[in-house]
Amino acid sequence: QLRAIGVTNTVMMTGDSDRTAAAIARQVGIDQYFSEVLPEDKAEYVQKAKAEGHTVVMIGDGINDSPALSAADVGINSGAAIAREIADITIKADSLEELVQLKSIANAMQRRVASNYRFVLSFNSALIILGALGILQPATSAMLHNLSTIGISLKSMTNLLPEKTQSQLQQENTKA
Repeated sequence: QLRAIGVTNTVMMTGDSDRTAAAIARQVGIDQYFSEVLPEDKAEYVQKAKAEGHTVVMIGDGINDSPALSAADVGINSGAAIAREIADITIKADSLEELVQLKSIANAMQRRVASNYRFVLSFNSALIILGALGILQPATSAMLHNLSTIGISLKSMTNLLPEKTQSQLQQENTKA
């Protein structure tokens, strides 16, 4: 699900043994894992990845994740109270599936904003050109501008995710 929403590299860093980490990494499809890692090692890895130009989203659930959470571009916490203070986002769920839903909504919002921007820019430019050429009267241009603003506003109030996706997510959440 993470790959489907654009996550290209997943890394698991854990204080657990190599055997446990390897088994979990295989099971969930992690690209790379590090075992028996100390909190400062996690933060160092995050800083190194950022220095290489990567956008880093750190997900942690414990106090020992706090340094890495604060070093990441986005820190997401699902556990310890002190880590909640440092994280950018706190999720209450036991599952990270809500993260997939959040990213899907964010991606859809970005697409909508870009689409609205392109429309507004081109439509208003056309109104200005038609007005400057004397083809449109100022009152007509103002009316068309205001109608387009209302249209964009109404379009922006529609659901970001398709109905099928929303109902699937609700069903999954009720099963959990």
